Amino acid sequence: MRSYILPALFWLTTAVTYAQKIHAHNDYAQLRPFMSAYEKRADFIEADVWLLNGKLVVSHEKPTASSPTLDSLYLKPIVRLFLQNKDKPSPERDYTFNLVIDVKENSAEVLPLLITMLQENLPVFNRSANTKAIQVIISGERPKIQNYFDYPLLQFDGRPSEVYDEETLGRVALISDNFQSYSRWNGIGDIPDIDRDKLKRVIKRATTTINPSGSGQFLTCPMVGNS
Repeated sequence: MRSYILPALFWLTTAVTYAQKIHAHNDYAQLRPFMSAYEKRADFIEADVWLLNGKLVVSHEKPTASSPTLDSLYLKPIVRLFLQNKDKPSPERDYTFNLVIDVKENSAEVLPLLITMLQENLPVFNRSANTKAIQVIISGERPKIQNYFDYPLLQFDGRPSEVYDEETLGRVALISDNFQSYSRWNGIGDIPDIDRDKLKRVIKRATTTINPSGSGQFLTCPMVGNS
């Protein structure tokens, strides 16, 4: 079975080097949601989130009444870890991670509710107050760029095609793009040189002119390794 831990091949770092970080894509579909990715020390743990009957629920497709809540799968387990580890997610001094919320629809309703939930545990979800806190990053259906500052505690997943002023860049945690826009490489053998050059160019642009202080990923790039 293909591994759900996706080592994005070209993560954008401040040193403009190619460093691997672990992104647990569609983590909720695993036998042990959250905990498996946490135990593997994933850097980004992702969940698809919908609003259903006034609650935030996790599901890849349209949710049903049996869909688990974001609170039960992620927020409460994360809070428990911080209680166990004295305001840190782990006994390891340097480890923390990002929770990526892929909003499937109705972001104008989802985000205020999410912020209210996060505010119940500020030491856990406010990285400006606790450097080991979990940063929540919004992907999927995002608000307009000019409205990012209306949403405290949250950062956002940007795009190479978008333009940000210096202040707004402080709210952009990732720069993501579709790998297949640059290459049809299937993970077998080497990436063709022409495709590698395209990838290098977009990485250089993102790290030098868009978001030099953040990270990035190519979505839908081939997964590496089996489990």
